[in-house]
Amino acid sequence: MPDSASLRIALLTHSVNPRGGVVHTLELANALHAAGHAVTVFAPAAPGQRLFREPACRVSLVPVAGTPRDMVAMVRSRIDAFTTHLGGLLARGERFDVWHTHDSIGGNALADLQASGRIDAFVRTVHHLDHFDEPQLTHWQQRAFEGATQVFTVSRLWREHLAEAHGIEAVQVDNGVDMTRFSPRAQPEDAGLAQRLGIDGGGPVVLAMGGVEERKNTVRLLQAFARLHAAQPGARLLIAGGVSLLDHAAYARRFDEALAALGWRAGPGQPVQLLGAIADADMPRLYRLADVVAMPSTREGFGLVVLEALASGVPVVASCIAPFTDHLTDADVSWADPLSAASIADALAHALGTRDAQRTAASAARLARRFSWPASAARHVQLYRAGLAQRAPALAQAA
Repeated sequence: MPDSASLRIALLTHSVNPRGGVVHTLELANALHAAGHAVTVFAPAAPGQRLFREPACRVSLVPVAGTPRDMVAMVRSRIDAFTTHLGGLLARGERFDVWHTHDSIGGNALADLQASGRIDAFVRTVHHLDHFDEPQLTHWQQRAFEGATQVFTVSRLWREHLAEAHGIEAVQVDNGVDMTRFSPRAQPEDAGLAQRLGIDGGGPVVLAMGGVEERKNTVRLLQAFARLHAAQPGARLLIAGGVSLLDHAAYARRFDEALAALGWRAGPGQPVQLLGAIADADMPRLYRLADVVAMPSTREGFGLVVLEALASGVPVVASCIAPFTDHLTDADVSWADPLSAASIADALAHALGTRDAQRTAASAARLARRFSWPASAARHVQLYRAGLAQRAPALAQAA
């Protein structure tokens, strides 16, 4: 296939909700589409659901039932739904040059199609790996990258982990940040969002993304925020997002217990507010309303939130662990030990006390030069073509 030829690319993602891997998929889809490739995004959707953000390319929603309470049953049903949906397209003659999944559900569906001879190969991006108590979930997670013809990661951390723990030689392909979408320039709509959220400027606003989850370290962040609140009673902690397929109920109970121990409850006008899913159009505004964005995670694939926050002119607290330490410097963020609430509190105070718009802008500009979606798309295409070229003799022989 000539290097100038347009590729037919199928991108699979696990949700219609704004999770990091889903955002990555949609941004990559837009960049590939802008480069002239024929891209289709496949995402599971229960009746009435739509993608939280519509990409410029074609979208094919995979019909799924409501989420079963049992995790194994839910994952199995979604693997089957993807396999059936994609198998139907293949039976009707639809073809793609590249099948690329960003999660284990899509990975197992493509592995099923590959095992049955309906596709010859697929690509898998590993954003991060989870720890499961259920062996079946661990098996599916591993099969989704072991069966792939090409494996990509978004950070050195996970590239090295795949090599050391699984013998997989993955290729690191960087993320990007949309500097036109995320900007420090105030917009008229910002005030309306502040009013809806009850933000009155009475104290610093700490923003955390990803909801209440163990790997997001939300309980320790709450404990750290309590120290900040003791010094500045007008401080607010806003926790946005958190729509996940995984079951975080046990950790959410721990968070509620920690909140109650402080004598607080979460809600409008309270020190802590759980915002849930935020309308996509409001996300840039929400960043601009924050005085600091806190990401003291114990495990991340990359941490797109950091780039988005810095692009929005907001200082960031980040865990002093990889992958953050791989691409961020002391000038970019205030570092915290994620296992210490006191360290997170000190980092919050440092970020607020040393806030400098010029320094944040310089960090954002430097990171944007390295992390851009057009560059990420170009690297993906280069790797796609290399994979196709490697398989060409076998495909020609099979034909």
